[in-house]
Amino acid sequence: MRAIVTVIGKDQVGIIAAVCALLSAQNVNVLDISQTVLQEYFTMIMLVDATNAAIPFSQLASLLETEGKARNLDIRAQREDIFQAMHRI
Repeated sequence: MRAIVTVIGKDQVGIIAAVCALLSAQNVNVLDISQTVLQEYFTMIMLVDATNAAIPFSQLASLLETEGKARNLDIRAQREDIFQAMHRI
């Protein structure tokens, strides 16, 4: 199952490392990543493969949200099919 992970917030050292470490610890593979810093704001979108995740997707999404709160970031995970349906024109 593929999912989209988004990260938004003030730029700080270690954002990508922290998110990737959390995903790796749960056996989630990063398929694609795009990130940018606009002045002082960091934005990132990742396409991940959670097919072999060590935990259910809802728990993974909760872990990412908790990591975001600890870093004053908004981190969200959505199943790819739901993400595409929400952003269809």
